[in-house]
Amino acid sequence: MEFEDIYKRYYKDVYYFLLSMSSNPELSEELTQETFYRAFKNIHKFKGKCQLSSWLCQIGKNTYLSWVKKQKHLTDISPDMEDSAGTGVKEGDGRSTPETLCIRKEEALSVYKVLHLLQEPYKEVFTLKTLGELSYKEIGEIFGRGEGWARVTYHRAKLKIQERIKEVP
Repeated sequence: MEFEDIYKRYYKDVYYFLLSMSSNPELSEELTQETFYRAFKNIHKFKGKCQLSSWLCQIGKNTYLSWVKKQKHLTDISPDMEDSAGTGVKEGDGRSTPETLCIRKEEALSVYKVLHLLQEPYKEVFTLKTLGELSYKEIGEIFGRGEGWARVTYHRAKLKIQERIKEVP
């Protein structure tokens, strides 16, 4: 397969994976380009022991972590990147009132705060599963572990998030 075909086929997967980590569309776009640049330079190192999408996401993860280290701070979730209240529900669609939108935004903010404080690998596994929509098998491949490990880690992350949400005022 030509590298251009690889790019066309996996661009969205890598972009959304990075978006799930950074919550920043512009940064995700930049990091996606960097990811494919690194993949192109190192395509000879791909041995086929995992899916190509998993290999690209691993490069994307490393690219994102390198960026975070360079910034020397963690990225925050920017409210201007969400729709009218971060709910996926637009005002005036008959399903929400301004009050419920406000409550949902506060709930989402609480989850983001807890997720921000969650330790690794729980934070990343939870993000990959819920926002990146990766399978447990793919998550296991990214971490060099098994599917069972990914399932258990995700379950533990959910429990930790639930515990901490109860503590958030």
